[in-house]
Amino acid sequence: MTPSDNNSAGEFSTIVNADHTVKLAIMLLRPRALSALGRLPSLRHQYARSFGFSSRPGTSPAMDYIPMPYIEETSAAGRKTWDIFSKLLQERIICLNGEINDYMSASIVSQLLWLESDTPDKPITMYINSPGGSVTSGMAIYDTMAYIKSPVSTVCVGGAASMAAILLAGGEAGKRYALPHSSIMIHQPLGGTHGQASDILIYANQIQRIREQSNKIMRHHLNLAKGEDRYSLEEVNDMMERDKYMSVDEALEVGVIDEVLTKRPETVEGEEKKKTQEGEEKKTTQEGEEMNKTHESEEKTTEAT
Repeated sequence: MTPSDNNSAGEFSTIVNADHTVKLAIMLLRPRALSALGRLPSLRHQYARSFGFSSRPGTSPAMDYIPMPYIEETSAAGRKTWDIFSKLLQERIICLNGEINDYMSASIVSQLLWLESDTPDKPITMYINSPGGSVTSGMAIYDTMAYIKSPVSTVCVGGAASMAAILLAGGEAGKRYALPHSSIMIHQPLGGTHGQASDILIYANQIQRIREQSNKIMRHHLNLAKGEDRYSLEEVNDMMERDKYMSVDEALEVGVIDEVLTKRPETVEGEEKKKTQEGEEKKTTQEGEEMNKTHESEEKTTEAT
């Protein structure tokens, strides 16, 4: 819902007049927008704030400069090189890092759809470290998570703010996690426009609709975790009225996550493999004991003879 994708601010555009008056395009969420405010000298120290990104002028999302590790495997067929994200994808792990925009959304949605087509019933794990971003891009990911047959577990590492917090809460019920020192922030959408009165009214109605939609989604997932009638829509609306920062314990209490992880849990496949190995070891031990008993019995028979 961003008017322009060709500007330096990414998923929104800024209009600055001689007095440094800033008007933001509609349908963005706060963290990324406020990073843009930080680029204006007269406003930088007064208003700039961000969640996970520096507000220094010209700073781009860390994802743009992420170093790409590669893994080399050698087999009878020869050598094969994988980038780290492709290798993780083979293990049904998706990493959502950085600003949520159209490019990020297209990548995540594609990965979700491919993993479902590969093995529909196997779970997917999505690791989230994001300050949020475009509502429409985020909703594309959210709807795809609900659309596919594969259950999607979410894990917050570092931080999940704004639209990213909705994705974190939108994971499979009972399988929404956060690591101990993560931070989570929820709030209402932020938008703005300029123009004639009728256009401003259209934008205002649209952003209000998006706010109501976000509140209903959050209420649904909070009540799944805490009970069907724990939160009313009005209570969720009040909760998301302003920026609400939460530690993992607070997020657990509210119902945004289901558990705080300190160690990686056993996967279903890992548990089954472990049980199989234990069963085989037990069977081998029993067979060994039976062989020993048979051998002892034969020795006694020989001695008696």
